[in-house]
Amino acid sequence: MFEWTQNIDWPSMLLSTGQTLYMTIISGIFTFVLGIVLGLVLFLTAKGGLYENKIVYQLIASFVNVFRSIPFIILIILLIPLTVLIIGTMIGASAALPSIIIGAAPFYARLVEIGLREVDKGVIEAAQAMGATRWQIVWKVLLPESLPSITSGMTVTLIALIGNTAMAGVVGAGGLGTIAYNDGFEANNNTITFIATIIILVIVFIIQYAGDIITRRVDKR
Repeated sequence: MFEWTQNIDWPSMLLSTGQTLYMTIISGIFTFVLGIVLGLVLFLTAKGGLYENKIVYQLIASFVNVFRSIPFIILIILLIPLTVLIIGTMIGASAALPSIIIGAAPFYARLVEIGLREVDKGVIEAAQAMGATRWQIVWKVLLPESLPSITSGMTVTLIALIGNTAMAGVVGAGGLGTIAYNDGFEANNNTITFIATIIILVIVFIIQYAGDIITRRVDKR
């Protein structure tokens, strides 16, 4: 029954799965932090924001728009010098992290900004009327009220990160993308490609399921 799986190097498949999870988790942490920072800056410095500043907003918005628009496979190539400077090599799971993070953080920042814009302005005005400082409004009003949207956006971003790790694998980052391309496509072994795809789908379904649960729990509306 399982003869079709006998030509699969399961230790390598397990190692590749671990590399994919490593790239997703580490890049997810940095994307989450940078995305929230960028999203907050965009929201707070926009017209009518608590820290309205046209120059800062335009600079951050331009950065976000540029790196959000570049196709990921091209971004990897463009950031090779930066990757070598930071990591010391352009090959391996760690070498893919700068490109994955820089590519995903601007995307998540826009989702954070959208989530913050959904906060009822009446709640912000009420906090101001009670004498809350701008930072108190950020930490005790904006972030808590937008937490469901921020969490939901992170779920979407993590799933996108899985796709980015697969593309990074094609250029030597390791992970399921590498084994699916090298051992599967180039070796004309469709079974390996199929198994790698199934594992990626399982990871995606787990992330989506966990993200939905967390979003429901933090949503107090």
